[in-house]
Amino acid sequence: MTVAFVLSGGANLGAMQVGMLRALAERDIAPDLLVGTSVGALNAAFIADRGLSAEVVDDLERIWHGLHTWQLFPPSPRRLVTALIGREPALFGDHGLRSLADRNLGFDRLEDAGIPLTVIATDLLTGDEVDIDHGSATDAILASAAIPGLLPPVEWDGRLLVDGGIADNTAISRAIGSDAETIYVLPCGYPCALTEPPTSVASTLLHTMTLLVHKRLIRDIREYDGPAELIVLPPPCPLDVGPMDFARSEELITRAHRVSQKFLAVDGGRRRAPADEIAMHHHHHLHHH
Repeated sequence: MTVAFVLSGGANLGAMQVGMLRALAERDIAPDLLVGTSVGALNAAFIADRGLSAEVVDDLERIWHGLHTWQLFPPSPRRLVTALIGREPALFGDHGLRSLADRNLGFDRLEDAGIPLTVIATDLLTGDEVDIDHGSATDAILASAAIPGLLPPVEWDGRLLVDGGIADNTAISRAIGSDAETIYVLPCGYPCALTEPPTSVASTLLHTMTLLVHKRLIRDIREYDGPAELIVLPPPCPLDVGPMDFARSEELITRAHRVSQKFLAVDGGRRRAPADEIAMHHHHHLHHH
């Protein structure tokens, strides 16, 4: 039986995929193929090289504990000014993300990954989905994670690519195309319990992107009617982590692990209407203590 893991994007909320992966590893569920978008591509690439085990999840968790916002979005006043007058395509450079990928990937080219890995990006000109399964692993991940306005587009085969979350299609279709019989979807969710919208440019862009990605994922799961079994792990809820806040990774990982354990304990995570597990909703007047 072929098992695919689909890891979607969600910036700092990608930490919760570590908890989900831990719950899957505990049940000896391992992927035969991986599809990753944006931060999900980074998490997927880490597993593609090493396989899925408790030790691998420990290592991935350590990486997340060490992440800081300024590392991935390095502030440069000069760059902000040149971006605003149109001489730079993004508010931040991607050197922080590049060194993170270079340091933690065990392979240089996607085709060398131990578990087949496809990284999803979007053609900036046409909006078409671009499935990358060969070539530089770091470039592919950078392209997939290039949130428009925040991180610069990446040139690939003569096209400019940005975050895969914008493409018309999500990664689920790619997993189906590879004849997977069971597809585990690991979404990052969205902050359903924020009491007010974000205020900075960067946070607003990230938050908007997170909502867009999640809505598209729900639609795709609802429309999906295929031979493969779709198991959608629910993100922890309520969630009130702001878009640029990388300081709460440990809490996200722990909560996601607990939620996933409980979810998988009932019929292996099979549900009649999988999209309902992650439907859009909002918690009013919820205060985090």
